[in-house]
Amino acid sequence: MQPLAERMRPRSLDDYVGQEHLVGQGAVLRNMIESGRISSFILWGPPGTGKTTLAQIVATKLERPFSTLSAVTAGVKDVREVIDRARANPLFNAKGRPILFIDEIHRFNKAQQDSLLGAVERGDVVLIGATTENPSFEVIRPLLSRMQVYVLNSLGKDDLLKLLDRAIRTDVVLRERRIELKETTAMLRFSGGDARKLLNILELVVEAEKSDEVVITDETVNRRLQQNPLAYDKDGEMHYDIISAFIKSIRGSDPDAALYWLARMVQAGEDPAFIARRLIISASEDIGLANPNALLLANAAFDAVQKIGWPEGRIPLAEATVYLATSPKSNSAYLGIGAALQKVGETGNLPVPLHLRNAPTSLMKELGYGTEYKYAHDFPGHFVDQQYLPDELAGTRFWTAQDNAQERKITERQDSLWKH
Repeated sequence: MQPLAERMRPRSLDDYVGQEHLVGQGAVLRNMIESGRISSFILWGPPGTGKTTLAQIVATKLERPFSTLSAVTAGVKDVREVIDRARANPLFNAKGRPILFIDEIHRFNKAQQDSLLGAVERGDVVLIGATTENPSFEVIRPLLSRMQVYVLNSLGKDDLLKLLDRAIRTDVVLRERRIELKETTAMLRFSGGDARKLLNILELVVEAEKSDEVVITDETVNRRLQQNPLAYDKDGEMHYDIISAFIKSIRGSDPDAALYWLARMVQAGEDPAFIARRLIISASEDIGLANPNALLLANAAFDAVQKIGWPEGRIPLAEATVYLATSPKSNSAYLGIGAALQKVGETGNLPVPLHLRNAPTSLMKELGYGTEYKYAHDFPGHFVDQQYLPDELAGTRFWTAQDNAQERKITERQDSLWKH
């Protein structure tokens, strides 16, 4: 017999749970399906949110020929065979363009995605792709530009409880048992918004009970599952979301939130060197000159992690995290290099002023290279007022101090030297 999750797969939009922003009354996908005018699109969302189910509902509702490929096993040859078969189908013109559904489309390489491009452009097929990864990173631009991207969200508590209730009441196997859903906190926590995982947990717990009477509690679920498999793919979207939350918590001076996201990464087995590298970047970008010691400490944490490894490496990472989160913040250096790069892009390769040029040959000396250069250490205070920018940019400011104690001192010194 099929697993519970497959038995409970919805066959129509009315049975579909969640994603109201896409399939609710008046929503974009429902309107597209009900009108019968459907174009190629990508469904992007976490596992167990209904991507495959939605594609199957589209094909069933529109009564279109439907082919499916898994990007894990299919190659260019398989794609071309499906497209050729779709074009040869006698229903090609009768009921509209066939639908080609590709699960995990992000796993297709460039050549495989290129093989789809022509079919989509010619209208040989309506392509529906499903992915757990950000399409803007994983799908080639020409293909992405011809497809709409719809984002699916992890299912909320109400949606998950509705699924549980429906499964217990209507499933051909479960309805023969007397099941009391006494507590649901553990099941919801373990499922992580994944409908398939939730139904798998329900089936596992029920099948483990010998009696026809099954009382499901949090203790029962915890005992059966032993531990919570954290939803974290070190090469996937969750990886980037959590590191983003980590860095933004540091930038926002919230050490508690930063430690929480650090703990999420440590618990999930994230590469400690990756975390340490991001701390070094944060120390430069977000703390910067407001506290130059932050970069030293972040770099020291990186060295420490390399030397001692796990699990002790979590301690210097935590120390650096708290230090960076509680440090005063400045992104003046980050903004300064950004402004300079923009100006370089606008003005191109402006010539270096003659007095700043190197003069390793006699010809260069004769041409005046370096002749007027003033050696700063020969002057009082080791400073002399001279131009260091190209003539076209003379007087341009790229770095602007921000309002913190360290940069106020720097500004005072610079003002006294340059008499700004």
